Amino acid sequence: MPGALLTDLYELNMAASYLRRDMTEDATFSLFVRRLPPSRGFLVAAGINDCVNWLEQFSFEPADLNYLASLGFDYDTLDGFAALRFTGNVEAVPEGRIVVANEPILEVTAPIAQAQLIETYLLNQVTFQTTLATKAARCQIAAAGKIELVDFGFRRTQGIEAGLAAARLSAMVGFSATSNVEAAHRYRLQPAGTMAHSYIEAFPTEMDAFTAFAEDLPARTTFLVDTYETLKGVRHAIEVIRRLGLEQSAGVRLDSGDLAQLAFDSRRLLDQAGLTEVRIFASGGLDEHDLARFVAQDAPIDAAGVGTRMGVSADAPYLDSAYKLVAYNGRPVTKVSVAKATLPGPKQVFRSHAVTDWIGLRDEPAPAGAEKLLQPAMRGGHRSRLTEPLSAARARFEADLDQLPRSAQDLNHPSAPVARITPALQTLTTQVQAEARRRQDRATPLTRHPARASKAQATTR
Repeated sequence: MPGALLTDLYELNMAASYLRRDMTEDATFSLFVRRLPPSRGFLVAAGINDCVNWLEQFSFEPADLNYLASLGFDYDTLDGFAALRFTGNVEAVPEGRIVVANEPILEVTAPIAQAQLIETYLLNQVTFQTTLATKAARCQIAAAGKIELVDFGFRRTQGIEAGLAAARLSAMVGFSATSNVEAAHRYRLQPAGTMAHSYIEAFPTEMDAFTAFAEDLPARTTFLVDTYETLKGVRHAIEVIRRLGLEQSAGVRLDSGDLAQLAFDSRRLLDQAGLTEVRIFASGGLDEHDLARFVAQDAPIDAAGVGTRMGVSADAPYLDSAYKLVAYNGRPVTKVSVAKATLPGPKQVFRSHAVTDWIGLRDEPAPAGAEKLLQPAMRGGHRSRLTEPLSAARARFEADLDQLPRSAQDLNHPSAPVARITPALQTLTTQVQAEARRRQDRATPLTRHPARASKAQATTR
């Protein structure tokens, strides 16, 4: 598990100053997405599980401290870093749940140096994984239960860990399998794969290649038929399937050209040969818009491999996420910058039917009939519940999707639900913003936490 240096330097600078001034009181930070990309009507919360795993093991190793010493951090600061472990609490939206802009996906409450140092890792994981889960969810919406989806993204994702995450997250929102064998093993997913054009080109003829593959791997024979001429490839596959008795287990894969038309033509040839059980698999740069078009055309495509565009969320590869201090030492705080103002205080998200959400204060009662989205994820630096199977997150996603308005699911011009602010939170926000402006006008020097002398300074006195 990677360690505490997975952060930005300014986090270390701030944490060092907090420690130096004995600022050890609890702080609450809120992680949320300010606004959705124009093409998104919702987000699927993800990344929380990896964040909890990392927080449980958070520490600075001796080699980390030696490196920080080389950057000029003093002995007292290094001693403080060496003793740091995450001892705080985390409230989080469980993975798989649908969220919208400005709603906290997680909130951290911990001594301020701890809560500050973990910002970069939490933002990295929640932002990236929520981005991919949302893209995969859109593909699943487009498939409309008519096309089985397989993750094909590993070779094009931006890094090995990204490929593993894409496989897990796509399964979380309904993909049936992945080509990524390590991900299948690690997350207990269904592995899936066919053959490449290179395999066919390595044999004297396409027929030789099909025959060899079917003889060697009869239980998972899907013929890639477009290396040369697609419909001739289908005819060759038909001959091999019938000769070797693979009528109930084989498939053909279309990877280029007009996939919908080729699927119609291939289905006709297969059915004429009495091979009505042979499945048609499509691939080749697909995304949710291609899948929606196939469904609209009623193309006879049984399954599709979705790779590059899902694995990098090509049309919306990032989110406008933020991790902001909302309370320190029991005092609600806020940022009042134009277009970046924050809501003060520890919060809760209350959800009623059809993703009607309210953002409120954590300790205020839920509106009648509403549920609380933020749940305890960590207490005292330890996870609050046992690791759950991926199927639990998938069930949450499916239940939320069933309640999500169709306008938010639109693939081209979505209308995202807007979370409202409870009266209690609105009142607090108005009060804290006014106080923040008064504090800025006063601009008195900080005297409550005088800096401690470092050991290095003490030796020169």
